[in-house]
Amino acid sequence: MTAPNSKHCCVAVPPPDDAWETRAHLPDRATTRSWSPEFRRRPSWPFTQESLSGFIASEPLLTETARGDARFFARIGKEHFRREDDGSFTQTETTYHHLVMFGRSAEHAHANFTQGDNFVAEGYTRPVNYERNGQAIEGEEFVAKKIGHDAARTRYEVDRTPRSGVGREAAAYDPAQRAAAAAPQASPVSM
Repeated sequence: MTAPNSKHCCVAVPPPDDAWETRAHLPDRATTRSWSPEFRRRPSWPFTQESLSGFIASEPLLTETARGDARFFARIGKEHFRREDDGSFTQTETTYHHLVMFGRSAEHAHANFTQGDNFVAEGYTRPVNYERNGQAIEGEEFVAKKIGHDAARTRYEVDRTPRSGVGREAAAYDPAQRAAAAAPQASPVSM
C-alpha cells in the first residue's frame, strides 16, 4: 500500500484501523505482520526497489540540473534471452534505455563507469517527456539510486582502505603494489 500523491513508490502506509491486519507473503516464506503501533515505529522495514542489470551503451555524460546538482546520464543496453525446450538459452533482441543518477552518486558513477561496463543498479522507473527535433517524445528512464559493477561479468579490485581520516592517501597504494603484497612469498621447501 503506498501513500497517495507520494513521489516515493515504496512508502508503506498503515491502514486507518489498528485492528486490521495485513499479510505479506515473501518469496521464501509466508509471514504475517500486524499494523500495530509497535510495528509502525520499526525503522528496519525492508523497502523493495526495482533493479536493473545491463551494460553502458554510450559514453556516460555528467551535466548539471537547473538547480546545479550533478546529473549522470547514459544509454544502457539490456540483453534478453529466451529459454528453449531443451534447456538452452537463445539471445533475442537487445533493448536500449536511459539511465540517470543525481548528486554525489552521479559524480561517483561518472568517475567509475565507461562505455561497455556491465552494471547492476537499484532505483525506480519514471515517465519522461522531452522534445527532439521539434517532436514531443514520451518515454521512461531508470533513476538509479545505487549502481555497481556486475561482479559476475567484471574483474576488478576492491580498495578496502578506510574512507574517513587523514590516513586514506597514506594507506592507499596502486594495484601493482597490491598484487606484489598478495603474491605468496617463496620459501625453501625441504623433503
